Amino acid sequence: MNFIDEAKIEVYSGKGGDGCIAFRRERYLPRGGPSGGDGGRGGSVILQADSALGTLLDLQYRKVYKAKNGQPGLGKDKYGVSAEDLVVRIPTGTLIYDTDSGELLADLAEHEAKLVAVRGGQGGRGNIHFKTSTHQAPRKAELGEPSEARNLRLELKLLADVGVVGFPNAGKSTLVSRLSKAKPKVADYPFTTLVPSLGVVAAGDMNSFVMADVPGLIEGAAEGHGLGHRFLKHVERCGLLVHLLSWQLGDEEGHEPLLQRYITLEREMRLFDEGLAEKPRLVALAKTDLPESRELLEPLREAFKQMDIELLSFSAVSNDGLKELVGAIWKMLQESRAKEETPKDDD
Repeated sequence: MNFIDEAKIEVYSGKGGDGCIAFRRERYLPRGGPSGGDGGRGGSVILQADSALGTLLDLQYRKVYKAKNGQPGLGKDKYGVSAEDLVVRIPTGTLIYDTDSGELLADLAEHEAKLVAVRGGQGGRGNIHFKTSTHQAPRKAELGEPSEARNLRLELKLLADVGVVGFPNAGKSTLVSRLSKAKPKVADYPFTTLVPSLGVVAAGDMNSFVMADVPGLIEGAAEGHGLGHRFLKHVERCGLLVHLLSWQLGDEEGHEPLLQRYITLEREMRLFDEGLAEKPRLVALAKTDLPESRELLEPLREAFKQMDIELLSFSAVSNDGLKELVGAIWKMLQESRAKEETPKDDD
C-alpha cells in the first residue's frame, strides 16, 4: 500500500438561481403587481480537516467535486431553495494550494478547520424588488451569480509531537508499536514502512504525546533517492526528533558504520530544510538485546559525548531502557514547549 500524501482535485461551486418575473393573477386583485421571488444561493465547496482521516487516498479516486445550483425563484413571492454546501473532509495537517497560481490557500492544521475553496453564487433578485411608484409592473429580474471553479493541490504532512527517524530497519516501527497501540508493519527488509504510523504514548499520569515513525531514509533522500523527500517533509511538523541507530547484518566491525549513518542522515535532513537541524533531538541505540549492539554501546557513547550528545539505549524486545527513553522524550518536549511559550523581549 502506498501512502497517499498528495492529491489534485477540481472544485466547482453551484450557480445562484435566477430571479423570477411574475405577477399576481388573483381574483379581486386586477392590479396585483409583481410577485417574482429571488433565486436560491448556490452551494459552496468547503474543505474541512478531520483528525480521523490519515491519508488523501479517497481524493485519488474522486477528482471532481461539484456543489449543486440554487433553485430559481417562483411566482407568488416564493424564493428558490438554496443549495447545501458540499463539505469535503480531508486529514488534519493538509496544506491546500491553488494549482494554477501556486498560492498556499490554507494550512488546515487543526481538527474541524475549514477553507471555503469556492463560494456559491448568490441568487438573483426577482421582480418584486424592482417595483417603484412610477413603475408598478417591472419586467426585470436578475440572473443568479455564476459558479466558481478552482484547481487545487493538497499536500498532507503528519502532525506528531515526536518523529522517529533512522535508516531502514533501524527499529522505528517496532519502537512505536511497543510504546503505543499503533500496529505498523514490521519486517526485516528495507522500506517496510510505506505509511507513516501515528501512536499515542503514555508519559505518566494524564500525560501523553503523539509519536510517528517516519519511513526509512537513505543517503540522497533530500534529492528524492529511496523514499526521498516524500517523507522528509513530514519531519518538518514534529516538535522533537528521535534518531535511531541500530546494528545491521553485514556491518563492519566497530561503531563507525552506525556513526556514519547518523552523520549521513543528519546531513540529508539539513539539505532538505536547514530548519530541521535546529529541532531538538535525542539519539538512541536500538536492539541492545543483540550482543553486537551491546558491544557497540560504550564506544558509541564516547563518540557522541565528543559531539556533546547523550546517547540513550533500549531494547524493544526485553523492554530495557524504554521507560527511560519515554521519560527523556517527555522532558525534552516540555522544555521545548516552555521555550516556545516564553515571550521574546522586544529589542
